[in-house]
Amino acid sequence: MEYEFRRNSLDGTATAIFSMDHEVLGRWFSEELGQDDDIIGELMNVIAKLQQGEAGYFQLVGSDFTLEMDFEQVRVFANVIGFNEDYDLEDGMSLYDAESSCSCGLDDFATALISWRKFLDEGDGK
Repeated sequence: MEYEFRRNSLDGTATAIFSMDHEVLGRWFSEELGQDDDIIGELMNVIAKLQQGEAGYFQLVGSDFTLEMDFEQVRVFANVIGFNEDYDLEDGMSLYDAESSCSCGLDDFATALISWRKFLDEGDGK
Protein backbone atom coordinates (compact mmCIF):
# COMPACT_ATOMS: atom_id res chain seq x y z
CA MET A 1 0.00 0.00 0.00
CA GLU A 2 1.53 3.26 -1.14
CA TYR A 3 0.45 6.73 -0.15
CA GLU A 4 1.43 10.36 -0.40
CA PHE A 5 0.42 13.37 1.64
CA ARG A 6 0.10 16.85 0.20
CA ARG A 7 -0.70 20.26 1.60
CA ASN A 8 -2.59 22.96 -0.31
CA SER A 9 -0.31 26.00 -0.31
CA LEU A 10 -3.26 28.40 -0.45
CA ASP A 11 -5.40 27.22 2.45
CA GLY A 12 -3.13 24.74 4.25
CA THR A 13 -5.50 21.78 3.97
CA ALA A 14 -3.89 18.36 4.03
CA THR A 15 -4.79 15.66 1.51
CA ALA A 16 -3.94 11.97 1.56
CA ILE A 17 -3.62 10.05 -1.69
CA PHE A 18 -3.47 6.26 -1.54
CA SER A 19 -2.64 3.72 -4.24
CA MET A 20 -5.19 1.88 -6.34
CA ASP A 21 -7.51 -0.38 -4.34
CA HIS A 22 -6.92 1.84 -1.29
CA GLU A 23 -8.22 5.17 -2.63
CA VAL A 24 -10.99 5.26 -0.06
CA LEU A 25 -8.35 5.44 2.68
CA GLY A 26 -7.16 8.70 1.16
CA ARG A 27 -10.66 10.11 1.31
CA TRP A 28 -11.10 8.85 4.87
CA PHE A 29 -7.80 10.40 6.03
CA SER A 30 -8.53 13.69 4.24
CA GLU A 31 -12.26 14.07 4.89
CA GLU A 32 -13.17 12.11 8.03
CA LEU A 33 -9.97 12.15 10.07
CA GLY A 34 -8.58 15.43 8.83
CA GLN A 35 -6.27 17.19 11.25
CA ASP A 36 -8.10 16.13 14.43
CA ASP A 37 -5.23 15.24 16.77
CA ASP A 38 -7.62 13.94 19.45
CA ILE A 39 -9.08 11.30 17.12
CA ILE A 40 -5.63 10.40 15.82
CA GLY A 41 -4.47 9.86 19.41
CA GLU A 42 -7.56 7.81 20.23
CA LEU A 43 -6.98 5.62 17.17
CA MET A 44 -3.34 5.07 18.14
CA ASN A 45 -4.48 3.95 21.61
CA VAL A 46 -7.07 1.59 20.12
CA ILE A 47 -4.49 0.12 17.74
CA ALA A 48 -2.15 -0.55 20.67
CA LYS A 49 -4.96 -2.29 22.58
CA LEU A 50 -5.87 -4.39 19.53
CA GLN A 51 -2.23 -5.40 19.01
CA GLN A 52 -1.86 -6.35 22.69
CA GLY A 53 -5.10 -8.34 22.72
CA GLU A 54 -6.79 -5.95 25.16
CA ALA A 55 -9.55 -5.17 22.64
CA GLY A 56 -11.12 -7.26 19.90
CA TYR A 57 -12.95 -4.80 17.68
CA PHE A 58 -13.37 -1.08 17.14
CA GLN A 59 -15.72 0.90 14.91
CA LEU A 60 -15.78 4.62 14.15
CA VAL A 61 -18.77 5.81 12.13
CA GLY A 62 -18.18 9.12 10.40
CA SER A 63 -20.42 11.30 8.30
CA ASP A 64 -19.44 9.60 5.01
CA PHE A 65 -17.23 6.63 5.94
CA THR A 66 -16.99 3.95 8.60
CA LEU A 67 -13.71 2.60 9.96
CA GLU A 68 -13.61 -0.91 11.44
CA MET A 69 -10.56 -2.45 13.09
CA ASP A 70 -9.80 -5.80 14.63
CA PHE A 71 -6.56 -7.41 15.79
CA GLU A 72 -5.27 -7.93 12.23
CA GLN A 73 -7.31 -5.94 9.74
CA VAL A 74 -8.74 -2.49 9.06
CA ARG A 75 -11.71 -1.87 6.80
CA VAL A 76 -12.95 1.52 5.58
CA PHE A 77 -16.16 1.80 3.60
CA ALA A 78 -18.61 4.43 2.47
CA ASN A 79 -21.72 4.51 4.63
CA VAL A 80 -23.94 4.26 1.53
CA ILE A 81 -22.61 0.76 0.80
CA GLY A 82 -24.84 -0.58 3.55
CA PHE A 83 -27.99 -0.20 1.48
CA ASN A 84 -29.93 -3.39 0.90
CA GLU A 85 -31.72 -2.68 -2.35
CA ASP A 86 -31.91 -5.31 -5.04
CA TYR A 87 -30.94 -4.08 -8.46
CA ASP A 88 -31.95 -5.92 -11.60
CA LEU A 89 -28.58 -6.12 -13.32
CA GLU A 90 -27.70 -8.09 -16.41
CA ASP A 91 -25.67 -11.27 -15.98
CA GLY A 92 -22.01 -10.52 -15.35
CA MET A 93 -22.74 -6.95 -14.24
CA SER A 94 -22.29 -5.59 -10.74
CA LEU A 95 -22.34 -2.26 -8.97
CA TYR A 96 -18.92 -0.60 -8.88
CA ASP A 97 -17.81 0.05 -5.33
CA ALA A 98 -14.03 -0.45 -5.48
CA GLU A 99 -13.46 3.20 -4.61
CA SER A 100 -15.97 2.99 -1.76
CA SER A 101 -14.38 0.30 0.38
CA CYS A 102 -11.02 -1.25 1.11
CA SER A 103 -9.16 -3.21 3.71
CA CYS A 104 -5.56 -3.43 4.82
CA GLY A 105 -3.52 -4.90 7.61
CA LEU A 106 -3.63 -3.27 11.04
CA ASP A 107 0.14 -2.72 11.03
CA ASP A 108 0.05 -1.03 7.61
CA PHE A 109 -2.78 1.22 8.76
CA ALA A 110 -0.89 2.11 11.95
CA THR A 111 2.19 3.03 9.90
CA ALA A 112 0.09 5.25 7.62
CA LEU A 113 -1.59 6.89 10.62
CA ILE A 114 1.78 7.65 12.24
CA SER A 115 3.01 9.10 8.94
CA TRP A 116 -0.14 11.24 8.65
CA ARG A 117 0.34 12.61 12.17
CA LYS A 118 4.00 13.37 11.46
CA PHE A 119 3.05 15.12 8.20
CA LEU A 120 0.47 17.24 10.01
CA ASP A 121 2.92 18.10 12.79
CA GLU A 122 5.55 19.20 10.27
CA GLY A 123 3.01 21.49 8.62
CA ASP A 124 2.16 23.05 11.98
CA GLY A 125 5.81 23.77 12.70
CA LYS A 126 5.99 21.22 15.56
